[in-house]
Amino acid sequence: MKLGLAGWLTRSFIGSPLTPLFLMASLALGLIALVALPREEEPQISVPMVDIHVEANGLNADDAVKLVTEPLETIVKAIDGVEHIYSQTQDDRVLVTARFLVGTDADAAILRVHEKIRANMDRIPVGIPEPLIVGRGIDDVAIVVVTLTPTPGGAERWTANGLTRIARELQTEIAKLSDIGLTFIVGEQPEAIRVEPDPEKLSLYGITLQQLAAKIEGANKSFRAGYVREAGEQRVLVAGETLQSAEEIGNLFLTARDARPVYVRDVARIDLATQPAEHRVAHIRKQDGALTLAPAVSLAIGKRPGTNAVVISDEIVSRLEAIRGDLFPEGVDMEITRNYGETANEKANELLFHLGLATVSIVVLIALAIGWREALVTLVVIPTTILLTLFAAYLMGYTINRVSLFALIFSIGILVDDAIVVIENIARHWGMSDDRSRTQAAVEAVAEVGNPTIIATLTVIVALLPMLFVSGLMGPYMAPIPANASAAMLFSFFVAVMLTPWLMMKFAGRGGGHSHAPAAHGGALGRIYAKVARPLIGSRLRAWGFLLIVGVCTIGSLALFYTTDVTVKLLPFDNKAELQVLADLPEGSSVEDTDRVLQEIVARLGEVPEILSFQTYAGTASPFNFNGLVRHYYLRALPEQGDVQINLTEKGERDRTSHDIALDIREMLAGLDLPAGTVLKVVKPPPGPPVLATLLAEIYGPDAETRRAVASKVRQAFEDVPFIVDVDDSFGTQADRVRIAIDQDRLEYHRVEQGDVFDTVRRLYGGTEVGYSHRGRARYPIPIRIHLARGDMVIGEAVLATPVPANALPGGRGVIELGDVVTVRREKTSFPVFRHNGRAVEMVTGELAGAFEAPVYGMLAVGQKIQGMDWGPDGEPVISFHGQPEDETRPTLLWDGEWEVTWVTFRDMGGAFMVAILGIYFLVVAQFGSFKLPLVILTPIPLTLIGIMLGHWLFAAPFTATSMIGFIALAGIIVRNSILLVDFIQHSRTPDKPLLDVLLEAGAIRFKPILLTALAAMIGAAVILTDPIFQGLAISLLFGLASSTILTVLVIPAIYMALRRDQARQKEVSEAG
Repeated sequence: MKLGLAGWLTRSFIGSPLTPLFLMASLALGLIALVALPREEEPQISVPMVDIHVEANGLNADDAVKLVTEPLETIVKAIDGVEHIYSQTQDDRVLVTARFLVGTDADAAILRVHEKIRANMDRIPVGIPEPLIVGRGIDDVAIVVVTLTPTPGGAERWTANGLTRIARELQTEIAKLSDIGLTFIVGEQPEAIRVEPDPEKLSLYGITLQQLAAKIEGANKSFRAGYVREAGEQRVLVAGETLQSAEEIGNLFLTARDARPVYVRDVARIDLATQPAEHRVAHIRKQDGALTLAPAVSLAIGKRPGTNAVVISDEIVSRLEAIRGDLFPEGVDMEITRNYGETANEKANELLFHLGLATVSIVVLIALAIGWREALVTLVVIPTTILLTLFAAYLMGYTINRVSLFALIFSIGILVDDAIVVIENIARHWGMSDDRSRTQAAVEAVAEVGNPTIIATLTVIVALLPMLFVSGLMGPYMAPIPANASAAMLFSFFVAVMLTPWLMMKFAGRGGGHSHAPAAHGGALGRIYAKVARPLIGSRLRAWGFLLIVGVCTIGSLALFYTTDVTVKLLPFDNKAELQVLADLPEGSSVEDTDRVLQEIVARLGEVPEILSFQTYAGTASPFNFNGLVRHYYLRALPEQGDVQINLTEKGERDRTSHDIALDIREMLAGLDLPAGTVLKVVKPPPGPPVLATLLAEIYGPDAETRRAVASKVRQAFEDVPFIVDVDDSFGTQADRVRIAIDQDRLEYHRVEQGDVFDTVRRLYGGTEVGYSHRGRARYPIPIRIHLARGDMVIGEAVLATPVPANALPGGRGVIELGDVVTVRREKTSFPVFRHNGRAVEMVTGELAGAFEAPVYGMLAVGQKIQGMDWGPDGEPVISFHGQPEDETRPTLLWDGEWEVTWVTFRDMGGAFMVAILGIYFLVVAQFGSFKLPLVILTPIPLTLIGIMLGHWLFAAPFTATSMIGFIALAGIIVRNSILLVDFIQHSRTPDKPLLDVLLEAGAIRFKPILLTALAAMIGAAVILTDPIFQGLAISLLFGLASSTILTVLVIPAIYMALRRDQARQKEVSEAG
């Protein structure tokens, strides 16, 4: 017989001494890759975001848009690779963010922005300082966060200032490790010598702030003056000495009044401030049912790009433990509040266990269904294929993460298909009573199923590979699945035809293996199949009736989408170890108010049993995660902004998922007594790529007033929907601010320079550093800072009495009180101006919790509410689902957020599915040389929907992107089974054999390998059924295979009966005629 590629490979390797060498080399390469591959919890999605900060002093928001924002946007828009430009313009400051295409190199993105802005600096208006360009990427996210707190016994001795000193030393030690990336300290309170001027005493002695600052700065000087000759040598001459203590600064002579010297201590209070920063960071432990609060300082540690998070986090923890005794004095506790390396390793080990479990389960299945020798072959084949796939993943640049491991687990059931088909056919041929040798029978057995196996393998690869081209944020997240699974399928074919026959020969023994005579005609399974199939396809009418029932069931299953019994979502929520509660108080709130709200939140949540500890951050940003990177949480450093970081117990120690706990937390916080206008948001780490908000409505319109009016009504619509929570908008309320303006007439009358007035105000309220006090002995120098005392940070008569130099004319040495040349007035700040890709926009955001958790249902509910509102003569806004509006003369609501990622993902996956079907069709046409027969083979693909939809309904699981991956993969698996069946039918048909007998015989003989391959894939799916993210994939494979496998072996014969019987009858009529 004609051997073909598969038969030729089998003949070449079945007795070759190279075969065991190939086996050992494969195992060695795979094990090297297993050790060398970096481990991460999630795939690293490179979404470079470059922030351009501009100080636009003196400009209100509208003017800053024209002078700064628009020129910057046009400059940045011209940069190659920029996908979105967001800008936020407020009074006196501008932030422009360039978000690059997914996959762009972060360093290249930052360099492009730097280069383009420097080349266009002439377009930056006069008086605007050079922009600060800050690039953020996935590798800036800290993988380990260490929180330092005093122990319960050391709370009185240790403050945030002492913890800051330890954190800085710790930062230096950690930086010595290899592959450490960005490190930063959160909540630091460094020491500072504060010189707090007393305006009334300055006025009494006639001393200006400029004189005070100049005196301290002049006295705090030490410099290299040159060389002196001494004792026959040239020695360095150093002049001056830096001030060492607050007493030295206080004793500096300023002037004399009434023949009495006036010192710095006479006009200012000088002390060593230990908490100069305007923020509050605390660590709250749960001990014996009570909450204990202590000051805290956190050290966030990142890693370099492309390095192994697990290895680095282990090195960090080991280093911390090693230096604990040296750096950590008694009374200071160190707690690791984030360790992504540990969670990544736990997830990887858990999935590797599932991989082993699936392998053992499939081996047991083969042992029961075929024989123990065949099971031993499978036990070698599966690990070999998996290790080769890991080596391919290493070459392709992928890492070991939950997605790549799920790709292996779900493909384990598919990659064993080739081996099962070959093993089963070799066993069947060995069971035949003929005079062939075992080697010849094995070669012919492989050759018999060779071509359909090649085509079947290629169909799975063709089904999976188009998913590599899914664009947007989900593209790189899902990429390991088609890449690794396709590699696994490719290797599985070569292992099946080169290694499997050799192993069968080795394990068969001298006796020639088991007797498989009964299996030659399908065995018991074949007889069961024939009994079931004969009544269904026994006649043309019955076949048509059966096909009609199956078609109605397939279409009917889709009704579960319409009735929302099965919902659609991008990805379900994962079970994480951390949660956040963000608090946004009304603009203008003090940091003390913010901290008070955070502590109330903690007190309310203290009784949740799954919570281990809290960290609160008021007026400063917490260490950001990937979600915070995209949402710019690292900029949350205003006094009215706060963050509660919630650390949960280990997943194995709690019954509820983090998502369930978050729902409970949201309900508990609902009745909290908060300042009017406060917005609380419970933030969960997103499954997959993060977005600005789950539900995001962008409001476009002709002017700011119209946009804000529409946005306010849309916000009301959000709040009216019960399952939309954490509702907020982008414009908020106008805060009050105080303006000190110069009275020009008085200024000229008193002969005062404007610069001196502004300098005095800035020194009073903004503070100014005039140097450092050097301490030596490897200790940090202490800054010397002139600043009003916190209690004096008001505008009253005392502060307005501060002297200002009146020396506009040459020789002028007089002073005048600040209040004599300025006026004070209160005013409202401008509304912030948000722009997206050059278009002004207002945003309304929300999250979903309760009845529905996918944005599409929130959008539909909000759309109904909008239709029911009174919009006046202008009518309701135009609702758009994709793409910014071209016409901005009328209000438009554009849905963004998770919906945009969902739309792009399912659109591209739908396209990938169509390409897969087309590719499979081409392959089958090439195999069978017919245009009609492939349509029969493709028919079972929709049949998977029956099982998929019922499975999702039974598990109350949403249909997600991973469910879609399962559906697409099923197309390849089911077509593979169809090919094996149709190929057997085509080869078995003879003119003298009735079609029904041919169909029943083909179904009976191929039913066992088809069922085995389906069961193997179902076992691979079953072990991932409990994972929240990939449950959809597991359900699709498990239930889709269950329904379609049974239906495939019935529907394809039914189609033959329904169509070919008719053709045969027409042929008989024509011959009789």
